[in-house]
Amino acid sequence: MPQSSTYKARNANAEGYIHYPEADHQVWHTLITRQLATLPNRACDAYLDGLQQLALPEDRIPQLAEINRVLEQRSGWQVAAVPALISFDHFFALLAKRQFPVATFIRTTQDIDYIQEPDIFHEIFGHCPMLTHPGFAEFTHTYGCLGAKASPQDRAFLARLYWLTVEFGLVDSPQGISIYGGGILSSYTETRYCLTPQPLHRPFTVLDALRTPYRIDILQPLYYVIDRIETLYQLTQIDLMTKVEQAKRLGLFAPSFEAAKVNESAH
Repeated sequence: MPQSSTYKARNANAEGYIHYPEADHQVWHTLITRQLATLPNRACDAYLDGLQQLALPEDRIPQLAEINRVLEQRSGWQVAAVPALISFDHFFALLAKRQFPVATFIRTTQDIDYIQEPDIFHEIFGHCPMLTHPGFAEFTHTYGCLGAKASPQDRAFLARLYWLTVEFGLVDSPQGISIYGGGILSSYTETRYCLTPQPLHRPFTVLDALRTPYRIDILQPLYYVIDRIETLYQLTQIDLMTKVEQAKRLGLFAPSFEAAKVNESAH
């Protein structure tokens, strides 16, 4: 994650309504219509079900209250407005309270294909549909609880797990491998790339994910594939911090990119 942002979140008025200029709505329209045309036969069923439940508008940026009405009913979660960038402490604390952080700005047309900091399209379109799935939502909550108590060193290992599941995870199914990671689902380029033969696809194990370096500014060279979405819920039933200790003893795998360019983030 970049240390600073050129973007500034928009604040809600006294009634909780956030005003966005028409140019922002146009960017949302471009992004969502492009992704909706790209996701069939690529996105997993759990994501598509959540997307249907959210019924996101195509002509405007949704208000957070609209998202909360669905998430509260489906999984007990909410979204919370945050600035463009937040600290690790703030990020983990929100997840521990079942609140998913949403930066209330949207990228410009100049950044339409890639933006390092997470904007409202990434958060709402990429992540919120999966938060309607109770098992996925519980995994995210557990991750937040663990991260809130973890040391900086342990948080770095947890960040790799988050990146390779919640952000860039794939899932197997009888129909083939599909996408559940929000970092992919909100990216036009990565959605089309990740299921091709070019990147590596490996069966997911929690220990391998904890040990795998990543970069935020490239198409991912490696994706881990879980056997089903419920696998993430099963991770909440084991001692993940013991796995972190094992990963620390074993050390990281060699990166599949220039090590000097590694830049890791929890979000």
